[in-house]
Amino acid sequence: MVKIKTAEEIEIMRESALVVSKTLGMLASEIKPGANPLKLDKMAEEFIREQGAEPGFLGMYDFPNTLNWSPNAQVVHGIPDNTELKDGDIISVDCGALKNGYYGDHAYTFEVGEVAPATRKLLKITKESLYVGISEFKSGNRVGDVGYAIQKYCEDQGYGVVRELVGHGLGTKLHEDPQMPNYGKRGRGKKFADGMVVAIEPMINMGTKRIKQLKDGWTILTADGQPSAHFEHNVAIVDGKPELLSTFQYIYAALGIQSDEEAPFRSVNVS
Repeated sequence: MVKIKTAEEIEIMRESALVVSKTLGMLASEIKPGANPLKLDKMAEEFIREQGAEPGFLGMYDFPNTLNWSPNAQVVHGIPDNTELKDGDIISVDCGALKNGYYGDHAYTFEVGEVAPATRKLLKITKESLYVGISEFKSGNRVGDVGYAIQKYCEDQGYGVVRELVGHGLGTKLHEDPQMPNYGKRGRGKKFADGMVVAIEPMINMGTKRIKQLKDGWTILTADGQPSAHFEHNVAIVDGKPELLSTFQYIYAALGIQSDEEAPFRSVNVS
């Protein structure tokens, strides 16, 4: 059952989402060749707690860490270890935080050093597809409208859209209804309304859409070993339109990137 949020609840959720946004921004300048994943994981845990929140993933379903750390051909749910980042890697960092009883949950795929042009294009198209999907998250539309938009945008570029893993509603639980696939048919699925809050998160593969799971019970890999990208935002419907609760602006500030991609979906200043 979809849980509609009040305006007050949405503002509390914005605060939770921004804990994650700031955490990813803190990590952005640390993600470089030679970085140790377990060290960064510990930094993220401490940073989240310093903001008066709790790590959202740590211990959930017995997950052992604060970050989902998924390099290269890992799609999602990777476990940080002592394997240092190297030049040319990409790394999906998915992070959650629980504050005042509500979750924030979003992700960004970082470039490490000099990344191959084809891989950089995968990241570009995947991130663009996130905003293509967000634009369809509005009153009167349906789940299939978001999924269709993301699927078409990525498949038209020749990429594989993962089927088994989806976005989701968000609130006092990390995973609420509705499920938000990155594929679908227009006009199908749950109808959107004011007060809905979801995590939209395209998971897009360079090659096949097929995936496999490691024996650790968590890590998801592309079936063909080619790279995968993952970007995620928390979005509410306010006055019929999509409004971002999370932001990549802290990441961009750390990396010296100028971008106005979030402007159509933001009604408050990020500070």
